[in-house]
This record gives sequence, structure tokens and C-alpha cells, in this order.
Amino acid sequence: MTETRDPEPTPEPSAERTTFGVGPWPGGREEWPEEDHFDPELLEHGDSRNVINRYRYWKMEAIVADLDEHRHQFHVAIENWQHDMNIGSIVRSANAFAADTVHIVGRRRWNKRGAMVTDRYQHVEHSEDVAALAAWAREEGIPIIAIDNVPGCVPMETFDWPERCVMLFGQEGPGLTDEAVASAEAVVEITQYGSTRSINASAAAAVAMYSWVQQHSPLRPR
Repeated sequence: MTETRDPEPTPEPSAERTTFGVGPWPGGREEWPEEDHFDPELLEHGDSRNVINRYRYWKMEAIVADLDEHRHQFHVAIENWQHDMNIGSIVRSANAFAADTVHIVGRRRWNKRGAMVTDRYQHVEHSEDVAALAAWAREEGIPIIAIDNVPGCVPMETFDWPERCVMLFGQEGPGLTDEAVASAEAVVEITQYGSTRSINASAAAAVAMYSWVQQHSPLRPR
């Protein structure tokens, strides 16, 4: 497993900037906080990044280090055989739900625009294929749980999520490959009540992550 690197520079998306930013630190340099996790450039010029208020003015590496202190124990994996456009949105949701790591399975390159720059704060790794992901999961002792609506699925409402697991998602349209389904210890479906056969892949990933959080997160409001 190696950390994902785009072979070509990707233009920095303007989506990092939000309407909820803050200006320079009030009071000027004389009032700047002295803790190491604060970024002098942001203190001087303001912080318009897509981060929660807790992380305003923090250095990027300091945010990652703090997130590492309380990331959840689930991983997210996505098959990427057809350059799936949903991956960016899934990475963004993984960051929102404090997933341990996102694994891109198949093609190394993926469209980062939908991630809204959250890939800077979220661990993202690459697996050449499902076999490589499955081998890593076995070595780590982490079960793979596939999410799809194939025959024999377990309804998510009745499923007991393992505390440590890899949620494996397929592409929009074709869903998971047969190899991916065979690698999983369980296949879970999101119960639907309308006429459509499936929901958007990034929406399905967010639902699954929320379901895990409801069962296991020590950070969940009680």
C-alpha cells in the first residue's frame, strides 16, 4: 500500500475558500497566540479554508495530527476502474466522519474536485486491485464489508458493524465487481423504499459511515 500521488500537478481548487472564513487575528501581531500549531500566514492574512472553527488559523499538518488522535476505526475503499467521479465526494464524507483511511482500488488517479480539499486532511492510499486490498486487510486483521444491493445482502438496519472494518464500495452504475463481493465477510444493503434500483455511490458511502458512527463512535452525542 502506498500513499496516493497524482503524477501530474492538480490545480488547487478554489473550493478551499468558503463564505465562513475569518479575517486576520484581532489585535495584530502583538495579540497572536504563541502555540506552535498556529500558522503565521493565516494569523496575518485570515483563514478562508473549508475547516471547522476549532481549526481556524491552524497549520495543515497540525490539523492532520489532531485528527489522528481521534480518527474512527473504519476504513473506506472504492473501486476505481472507470475513473469514478464520486470518489471526491466519498473522500469528503470520510473526512467528515473521521474515517481512518480511504483506499482507492484500481486506477491511481481520481477527480479531486468533489473532495473540497479535504484530501489534505484525510489519509488516502492506493491498492492496485481488490486482491491487494484483501491481502492488506487480512494482514491487518480487518474484515471487509461490501456495500451493495445484490441477492443475499443483509439490511444495514439490522447489521452489527465490526469496530474495525473496511467498507468497500463499487462504482456508480456497475456496482461492486464479483471479485470485490467475494473478498467481503458480509454484504450489506441500504434499504430503499422508492422505485429506483440504487442510490448515488457517494450518498451510499455517507449513509454507511453514519450507520457505523451510530453504533461505535465514542464521540457521538449521548
